[in-house]
Amino acid sequence: MAKHIKADICVIGGGSGGLAVAAGAAMLGRKTVLIEKGKMGGDCLNYGCVPSKALLSAAKHAKYMSAGEPFGIARQEAQVDFRAVHDHVHGVIDEIAPIDSVERFEGLGVQVIQAAARFKNKSQVEVGDYTVSARRFVVSTGSVPAIPPIPGLQDVPFLTNEVIFDNTDCPEHLLIIGGGPIGMEMAQAHRRLGARVTVVEASKAFSKDDPEMSAIVLDELRKEGIEVLEGLPVTGVEKNGDGVAVMIGEGEAQQRLEGSHLLVAAGRAPTVDGLNLEAAGIKYSKRGIEVDQRLRTSNKRVFAIGDVAGGLQFTHVAGYHSGIVVQNALFRVPAKADHSAVPWVTYTDPELAHVGLSEVQAVEAGHQISVLRWPLAENDRAQAERKTTGMIKVIVAKNGKILGATIVAPNAGDLLQPWILAISQKLKIRAFTSLIAPYPTMGEISKRVASSFYTPTLFSPRTRRLVALLSKFG
Repeated sequence: MAKHIKADICVIGGGSGGLAVAAGAAMLGRKTVLIEKGKMGGDCLNYGCVPSKALLSAAKHAKYMSAGEPFGIARQEAQVDFRAVHDHVHGVIDEIAPIDSVERFEGLGVQVIQAAARFKNKSQVEVGDYTVSARRFVVSTGSVPAIPPIPGLQDVPFLTNEVIFDNTDCPEHLLIIGGGPIGMEMAQAHRRLGARVTVVEASKAFSKDDPEMSAIVLDELRKEGIEVLEGLPVTGVEKNGDGVAVMIGEGEAQQRLEGSHLLVAAGRAPTVDGLNLEAAGIKYSKRGIEVDQRLRTSNKRVFAIGDVAGGLQFTHVAGYHSGIVVQNALFRVPAKADHSAVPWVTYTDPELAHVGLSEVQAVEAGHQISVLRWPLAENDRAQAERKTTGMIKVIVAKNGKILGATIVAPNAGDLLQPWILAISQKLKIRAFTSLIAPYPTMGEISKRVASSFYTPTLFSPRTRRLVALLSKFG
């Protein structure tokens, strides 16, 4: 007979969002159960954000070896030990893992059950030898790589983000299906570490980003030798000796690409299989679990957060969702999620970072807008570091309200943060013109682009006449 556990809150999924809810609930003195069938830390720690950024960092160091000539440093080709790169990536994971470990959460007072959960009814889940009843449930099961229905794909070995970081040998020629953030980050990382790389995208690479800004990054990737093929659907995959062949295009335009390895980076699918959501009266679709603004499902005692709730699949969104749930479930504050200032970053070199409305979205929403731009080449720090490829682009309403910002630059994700704050607090562009930016920093681009909003008025003939008039009064 199954053992029965009664809890205040039961969290299903030990990724970033679920862990934050569990930690918060336990530290507030609530009886908390956390269920995780896989690795603690979820996708971000084990297969996503952490290993990908560690790999990109190794690749950046390899690039620097051959990029010193403008500084008077002799060019050297990097000698890459890919097994050592692998060990670096997993060493980073190991350093962070204790923060997300079972031991830490049990130390906080959380009861951790390492098994698969399945809803028994609207108020109970079955997990291993237990039945868990709880006042509130939080589903935070994340997402998995989406595998497109390409003929022959299931008959060949292929990589996803869940296994690519286990490689101890650099691919000779890596073929990548998908030109989104995962595909493009892995393309640049592997190219810099010695692989030949070809990316195939059925529509446009960086399709969710501002096309003017993403074109800058795409041009840099192609300069590094990455072949990016756009507007070509993949029509078939087959074995090719010890490697793989991918058929792209149709009719007379069909091509056959041959490579040593294949990475499928065609998006993410919410993890709902096996949860028996029907028994709990929880509505869902292939996009994920349906939630309201308070992140409640159709079963009001159950919340869903992060990737499994569909929409914006980012670790920082899951973390944000966890705070909304804690307010609703524990403090009984009717907090609602606001996704208007959710940023996203593609960590290529240069990075591509965005928050708020794009130029197209702002126009479609009926705003009269000004589009402000400032090139990185006009920033003194960028010149000193020879990192002048990039730009900041800001969308401003007629009344000066900041609607959106996109940055292409080294560390663009860091440079974007003041704009995230500005949009979340509904600030106007004048907020940036009044700040004193330290010199020389790349962050000065924010002040410079903001000041350009007032340039047409400040230096207009009317203003010149006014200054001339005032000068007559001593």
